Amino acid sequence: LGKVKKVFSSAKTIDEAFYMVKLLMGMGKPIKAIDNDGDRGYCFEILVKVSRSFAVVIQELPDVLKEPICIFYLVLRALDTLEDDPNFPNEEKVPALRVFGEQLDDPDFVFDIGRFGHTDDYKNLCENFNKVKRVYSNLDEKYRRVIRNITDAMANGMIEFLERDVETLQDWDLYCHYVAGLVGSGLTDMFVESNLEKRSLKTEHYPLANDMGLFLQKTNIIRDYFEDIYEDRIFWPKCVWSKYAETIEDFVKPENIDNAVHCANELITNALHQVPKVLVYMDQIENEQNFNFCVIPQVMAIATLAEIYNNKNMFSALVKIRRGMTAKLIYCVKTKKDMRRVFAYFTKNLRDKIDDSDPNAQTTKDICDLILSLTCTHGSFKEGLPLLPTLVGVSGLVTSSLLYLFNQQVRDFVDESVSSVRRRITSRS
Repeated sequence: LGKVKKVFSSAKTIDEAFYMVKLLMGMGKPIKAIDNDGDRGYCFEILVKVSRSFAVVIQELPDVLKEPICIFYLVLRALDTLEDDPNFPNEEKVPALRVFGEQLDDPDFVFDIGRFGHTDDYKNLCENFNKVKRVYSNLDEKYRRVIRNITDAMANGMIEFLERDVETLQDWDLYCHYVAGLVGSGLTDMFVESNLEKRSLKTEHYPLANDMGLFLQKTNIIRDYFEDIYEDRIFWPKCVWSKYAETIEDFVKPENIDNAVHCANELITNALHQVPKVLVYMDQIENEQNFNFCVIPQVMAIATLAEIYNNKNMFSALVKIRRGMTAKLIYCVKTKKDMRRVFAYFTKNLRDKIDDSDPNAQTTKDICDLILSLTCTHGSFKEGLPLLPTLVGVSGLVTSSLLYLFNQQVRDFVDESVSSVRRRITSRS
């Protein structure tokens, strides 16, 4: 009953509870259409550990793209782990970053990065990175070329910002380009190389892929202030935060909370300017599965910005959208009309929170009004988000919940029993 209560406490409405149970039930399943043996099996297994959210989203992709994009993600995750580990000086990181992409294609090179990783799962990935490399080496050359080029560009960008801070808004855009915009470009390259998207996505619409990444990265950087400030890795641009405090650490002090909120609101307003370009890019995606893969993080981002806008709590805890809302967005946003309704819904919510005393109130209203003009014709605000399918009743929800939790209890019992037997065998030997 405790687990049932935990599931339902994360949901505000009955439909959120339904989709949360559905999401939890799906998380325990292996990724479809994938051979889960050997090195390939390890790659999809470690993907779930280093990013459960990406492991869910990747299942939306066409089968032909699941493996290349899984490896793309793991390579960049290892690269980021190397760059982000606080236990090693830049003098040790920079040489490793500089040749990382080149070494992917060296058949005789064996990666020795097991010492990196400030969490157990990240360390696991680094210790076993040669398994990832072997799967990479078996990918089609057109996908390896994308991964190699993006890895090189990202590594060079990381090196640049290891050696200097984010001072200006131009710096902020450039940093976000290196660590996220390039990911959008790489994914676009893979979509087109797979022949599932039209060539124009790589020509006249190619710059918009960068905006997709910038919107996600800026949202994460703003939201993660409370976690990042204590790990000395904050990426808020100095030209903005210095208008509100002498040091960026000052925002955690209660006496500075009003200035802290104003600073966050200014950065959120900046991030919102990416949205019109995000909508244009998403309109170009023709493959339904690629669309589902791309749209989920974007609607999560607008929901997050609506949650943290004018929110004092983000300076004393990590503020996230409800897990029930997360699950609902994953399962309910399946069309471009859905996407626009969701962007309109959360943009309206954010606009309603604007305080006229905020220094950037009018600028925020202006960008919100622009986004609403691009989205509100696709559904009224009263429609809100897509609702629970009418054929699914409360009884079905409760049954699904109890079955899922019962199966989890049985699985946990079996795992513990097997572990206990192994321990006894080991102790006797």
